[in-house]
This record gives sequence, structure tokens and C-alpha cells, in this order.
Amino acid sequence: MKFLAITLIAHAPDPVTGVRKSTQERFAEVVDSALLAEELGFDGFGVGERHERPFISSSPPVVLGHIAALTGRIRLFTAVTTLSLLDPVRAYEDYATLDHLSRGRLELIIGKGNGAAQRDLFHVTPEDQWDRNAESYELFRRIWRQDRVTHRSRFRPELKDAEVWPRPFQHPVRVWHGSATSRESVDLAARYGDPLFSANVTNPVEPYAELVRYYRERWRHHGHDPALATVGAGTAGFHAARTSQQALAEYRPVFEGRLALQKRLGLEPVFATLEDFAERSSALIGSPQQVIEKVHRYHEQLGHTVLHLHADASGLTDAQHRDGLELFQSDIAPTLRREIPDPPWPWAPVAPASPAAEAPVPAASAAH
Repeated sequence: MKFLAITLIAHAPDPVTGVRKSTQERFAEVVDSALLAEELGFDGFGVGERHERPFISSSPPVVLGHIAALTGRIRLFTAVTTLSLLDPVRAYEDYATLDHLSRGRLELIIGKGNGAAQRDLFHVTPEDQWDRNAESYELFRRIWRQDRVTHRSRFRPELKDAEVWPRPFQHPVRVWHGSATSRESVDLAARYGDPLFSANVTNPVEPYAELVRYYRERWRHHGHDPALATVGAGTAGFHAARTSQQALAEYRPVFEGRLALQKRLGLEPVFATLEDFAERSSALIGSPQQVIEKVHRYHEQLGHTVLHLHADASGLTDAQHRDGLELFQSDIAPTLRREIPDPPWPWAPVAPASPAAEAPVPAASAAH
């Protein structure tokens, strides 16, 4: 099993102290989190993309480019690239450039994005967002694979024998499809033989497991090898300590702060108590053995081989957060790496191919 640390770069008051850091301090915190993730041995670091409050993750290529310059091993993920909002030509240019700057450490998680405010900002409607996502991805992947592209689009001007530079470092880049509850993203992933990343952070596991089963059904329907269907999964929260009592006590102010915010916003909480949250959500809160057992329970439902943890302290003190991540790497990750398989491909950066290798790649093999 592989492990990612991911941040959406929320810029909101701390759920416990109520203090909000400056924008510059928040970005510095993200960079520090990436350096810590590499230091501790995480396999990847991801940065989200949002174009509305309370997030300041509107430019993941810039943030990841800076992180690429300061790291040397860890793979760099987007989480997610909102292709429904973006011009796929411009998105390709950004990420092909980042692909070179990171020397092939880039992986993308794409999705249609979330929220009415960012849809309004980019003139995208709920009715056309899925079509935009699929169309943008089709063009994006063609540009990545082909020197010249002719493509007629519904949502952007037609391309005729167009060249888009720079040509990428990886041939091709690996693209995951992020999905919470939508079958549209699942269908797109299965059609192209791409891995799926389940954003299973809001509800108990059942609806996410149903979606993963659907992904595997559609994967087989499109003629792909069932052994190559690959799933990643998120967590609703994380904190590990030597005992379950310590972990719950240290995380309780975080949970109560978030619960109070939900109530102020008039939202009905899915998990009304911390104990219920720790038991039935995807959150990993407890002793090392409890975390290992919880990951195995979720693995039985999802079959995932990649797991993400939160890169941000999010209400924990910096010392508590670091202690939890260190304990994860020392006492939890080795067992999970041994007992749960890795994704069915090499994790190391992909060597650059010759120009001849830039020809189109069949869909069934494109992700592997």
C-alpha cells in the first residue's frame, strides 16, 4: 500500500483556537507539510484545486512547482484538477511544464469540481459540468499523447493540426479520477482504463463501496484486465497516539469545533459524536493497532491500494500532528505496506521516452 498526504489549502479559522493565519503563513505551512511528508517517507503529496471560499488552492501548478524545487523523491499529486472549469489546452501546458520541473514525479487526480461559486466564476452550469469534464479530459489526454491534434469541441474552439508545447516528460502521465458519489466520473475512469480515487470522507463506507463495485463492473465491461483496476481512498480525519484514549482526547477539540461550525451553518451532522465518527467514518483516530484494523476493514469494502491522510494539523497542535504522522510511519505504515498490495505499476518516476513514443496510446494500457 502507498500513502499520500493531501491538503485542499483551506484558509479558515482554526477549529479550536479560532485564529486564522495570514495567506502567506498558510502557503508556507503547506510547503512545510510537503517537506515533512517527504522527510517521514510518504509516497506522495497532493494539493487540491478550489476556486471559492474558504480555499486558496486556485493555482495548484504554482504550489506544486515550488514544492518540486524543494523535494527530490516524493510524487506530486493534484487533488483534484477541476477539468470541468479549465481550458484543457492551458491545463496541459501548466502540467506538462510541471512534469519536467519535477522530473516525472507528477500524477493527476481529475474531477468536475464542487460548489456553485466556482461554477459561476467560470460560467459552468450543473447541467453541463459532467459533459465539460469528459470533453476536457478527452482533449487533455490526446494532447499529452500526440504531437499534433485535430479536435472538434463543444465547449472550446476547434483545434486543427495544433501543436502544444512543451511536450511532456512522462509518456503518458498517470491520471486518476476523483469521485465521491457520481457514476459519471466512475464511467469515465473505467472507459479509459484509469485508476479511481474515492473521496470517501462524508458518509459511512457503504455508498462509496457501491461506487467502487460499479467501477469494477464498468472496467470489465470495457474489456480491461480486472487485476489492473486500481482504487485509492481518502480519510475523513487522522490522529494516532500510543493509546486510543490519548488519540481521542487530543482529537476531541477538533471534532467539537467542526461540529459547532456545522450547527452554525444549519447543517445536520452525519456523525453526532466523536466516538461515532471514529467508528463509522473513514477517519483514522486511535492507537496504531486500531488504525491498522480500520484500514483493513475499509480495504475489505474498497480494495484500495493507496490511502491519503490529511497533510494539515487542522486543529491539532503542530507537535500533536507531527507525532501522529511519525507514529503512522513507524508503527502503522510498515504493517499496511506488508499486508496490503501496492498499485500494479512501478511507483518511481517514469523515464522520458523517445519522440517516437509520443504516438497515441491505446486506452486499455494508457494508465499503466
